[in-house]
Amino acid sequence: MSWLRTLSRVSALFALCATASLAVAKPVVVEDVLGRKVKMDAPAKRILLCFYIEDFFAVGGDKSFDRVVGMSRGWFVKSRPATWAMYVARKPQLARVPDLGNVQDQTFSVEKALATRPDVAILADWQYKALGPDLARLESAGIPVVVIDYNAQTLERHLASTRVLGEVTGETARAQRIAADYRQVVDTITQRVAKAKRPQPRVYIELGDKGPAEYSYTYGKNMWGAMVQLAGGNNVAAPFVESWGAIHPEQLMASKPEVILIAGYENVSSPTAMQIGQAIPAGNVQQRLKGFTQRAGWAGLPAVKNGRVHAVYHGATRSIMDAALLQYLAKTLYPDLFKDLDPTATYLGFYQRYLPIRPQGTFMLSVNGSTKG
Repeated sequence: MSWLRTLSRVSALFALCATASLAVAKPVVVEDVLGRKVKMDAPAKRILLCFYIEDFFAVGGDKSFDRVVGMSRGWFVKSRPATWAMYVARKPQLARVPDLGNVQDQTFSVEKALATRPDVAILADWQYKALGPDLARLESAGIPVVVIDYNAQTLERHLASTRVLGEVTGETARAQRIAADYRQVVDTITQRVAKAKRPQPRVYIELGDKGPAEYSYTYGKNMWGAMVQLAGGNNVAAPFVESWGAIHPEQLMASKPEVILIAGYENVSSPTAMQIGQAIPAGNVQQRLKGFTQRAGWAGLPAVKNGRVHAVYHGATRSIMDAALLQYLAKTLYPDLFKDLDPTATYLGFYQRYLPIRPQGTFMLSVNGSTKG
């Protein structure tokens, strides 16, 4: 029977070699969201990650945490410190990844990026445009640059960005599953709304980082504005705001929104700002949300009179995880059409399936205290 043992060992060795070969990087051409054909070796072993941190880890899986050699993490850590702390607790190696600075405040260091010797750099579309001439320094050093974009909040770019992350990390099947789930959420919403043929409810969404005393950003064609359109709403800010910016209070009053959503983060500087997210109690969220309803003139708005004012987690936007917020938005606009949806379960379920942390807190809430929409 020795020949059987020998055959068994040979088979085991062959299987081991075959498995190992799957992880060997091979030359590929990745088409990013801008239609650029980028030559690189995939799966990449040394990755420069400049935005969309959770999407990258969700698609890349457990191995991806060891492949990040440089990160632009300022926005994430500043706005979502409790969530970042959870990731570091589960994956301590993240604390040792060099921080490259931030493109938005012009602290991004190309020198630090080059020093990490990456196989590829992953940039958001807006970062790619903002870096301008500095990109040539990366590319002349032989570093491929791929561009993804969840900020547009369109189905097409969400799916394309997820596909790109799958190709870069070698997790194409995982990326396809995540993309298919997202498509199903969007298709369910758009098909039901189209079939119902209802008048589009008028919607106003504001980032509540400044508190009730001062109007902050609302959104036109991208981010929350695009999400309103996907969910079948009429974004009252669209005629006045191209991308993002404040709307004049008189224009808002004249628009008479029927649904209002105030977005926020965990980390806020104003004691009255919209605070929502990881480890934030529902009672605290509800109290701050009620403060916005007390703005001058708001008592007469249909949304306020009918109790259709909601708090939503801004940290879940610009991400494939905004599927949960799309569901919540759809429920706020058409409560009878989407009684079967559970947006909070969708949000937490994504972490359960694809990420190593388990958030607990408040991520969407109505002014009457309901998390159901």
